[in-house]
Amino acid sequence: MKHLLNLLAAVALLVWGTHLVRTGVLRVFGTNLRKILVQSMRNRFTAALSGIGVTALVQSSTATSLMTSSFVGQGLIALPAALAVMRGADIGTALISVLFSADLSWLSPLFIFTGVVMFISRPSTTAGRIGKVLIGLGLMLLALQLVVEATGPLFSAPPVRALLASLSSDVLLEITLGAVLAILAYSSLAVVLLVAAMASSNVVPLDVALGLVLGANLGSGLLAVMTTAKSAVSVRQVTVGNLMFKLLGVAVVAPFVGLWLRHVQPQLPGATEGVVLFHLAFNIVISIGFIGLTQWVAALVKRMLPEPAQPPATTRPQHLDPSALATPSLAISNAAREALHQADIVETMLIGMLNVIRNNDVALAQELRKLDDTVDQLYSAIKYYMTRISREDLGEEESRRWTDIISFTINMEQIGDIIERVIIDIEDKKIKPQRNFSEAGMAEIVELHERLVANLRLGMSVFLNGNVRDAQKLLEEKARFRDLERAYATTHLGRLSDQTVLSIETSSLHIDLISDLKRINSHICSIAYPILDSAGALAPSRLRQSRLNSLES
Repeated sequence: MKHLLNLLAAVALLVWGTHLVRTGVLRVFGTNLRKILVQSMRNRFTAALSGIGVTALVQSSTATSLMTSSFVGQGLIALPAALAVMRGADIGTALISVLFSADLSWLSPLFIFTGVVMFISRPSTTAGRIGKVLIGLGLMLLALQLVVEATGPLFSAPPVRALLASLSSDVLLEITLGAVLAILAYSSLAVVLLVAAMASSNVVPLDVALGLVLGANLGSGLLAVMTTAKSAVSVRQVTVGNLMFKLLGVAVVAPFVGLWLRHVQPQLPGATEGVVLFHLAFNIVISIGFIGLTQWVAALVKRMLPEPAQPPATTRPQHLDPSALATPSLAISNAAREALHQADIVETMLIGMLNVIRNNDVALAQELRKLDDTVDQLYSAIKYYMTRISREDLGEEESRRWTDIISFTINMEQIGDIIERVIIDIEDKKIKPQRNFSEAGMAEIVELHERLVANLRLGMSVFLNGNVRDAQKLLEEKARFRDLERAYATTHLGRLSDQTVLSIETSSLHIDLISDLKRINSHICSIAYPILDSAGALAPSRLRQSRLNSLES
């Protein structure tokens, strides 16, 4: 029992080390890795090369698959290019298994010690996250040593040897077991390294080990399919297409395992090299040999998983891909794009509001009020998505962006609520009583509205680009709008003094409307505060100075 617990602990340590490396690399270099993937889509060969490089860094073809699937879901890359990336990703993870199969035990204490020092001394910085990656690498190397030490006593027991011997006559069972292990470990790399260690200790026959390796490759494809099972169809198409390549590869290579054992294995130093090089050869064969089939497989997958007719784009979240949550930088980017989607709907409401005021359009008023429900639903979806991103794993810049997105969506939701209330007032106090604003009053409303639309578009640009100069310009618009609101309130009182009938009939509505427009503008201008604050361009005495200005006026 003790030996079994030691082996389970070693396997768990190997899986955990792989997880630390994968998540650490993604959190430090996630944004750059995304750029590399997107920019390498000129042709299928450069896409495959980028897949090799990215997977070698994150040590997980599954992680690369999830990132690539997310890009397809967002429309950034086409399905054939994504499948080409995955061909390179499989080679990348195989190369890492070859590297770790070498005797690197002397690096384990060095990596762990250095990583712990870096992580403890600067936990929330890039150096601290790199330290976490080093800890993961050290734990992986240590775990491989422990696996070798634990497997000898455990698998020398007659019952265990009898169980393993039963696998040698059933390739299908070996492949199935390898796939199950890869799914349970959430890493085909960990399983391949484990199998290599067991083969080197003569715990499993080499032919069984190679069957388990084929299963581990198949399991990584199944794992990606399972992870994206609830994602959009365009996302699932990538993982299903990648699984089809793996199934085809296993079907082609499995019959030739005997040839490898007879002709290639005798030329190799030992069983460990035989396992990891077989793993590498398998992935090179299916990647290079099948890369010309990416267009055909993409067409087949699209027929198998056709994209359903979608409701109008404004009625649902478009970019909140759950599979991207494992990569915080990618998830933050998705949330920002969804926030802009929400802002687009608010802009539609704002533009439509003026048409309701001008034309007494009841049908349009009802449509715009329904859009506020969509704004609220998007706000809830974005907020829930953001809470699923672990803030402890975000860098300083990503943490600021997280806060900016939440603030932006809150402002958009509140603007939508104000517009809905304005439309209700217009229906109750203008359309139903059949009243109209005076010509001068309508001109004032139009001018304020035009400024609002321009400010909203500027605010969306500030949120997207973080330009400090534009943020300063947006904040200046707050004071200008406030002055205009005061001036137009005064001119309206002048029209009341002149006994202008239309102004008297709509006086309450007019005053409330320009006040609501000012409130909308305040929410728009609030977008500038986080940008200016993070850039150090927001004066500490702003509130105090604003108070003095209000007292002077």
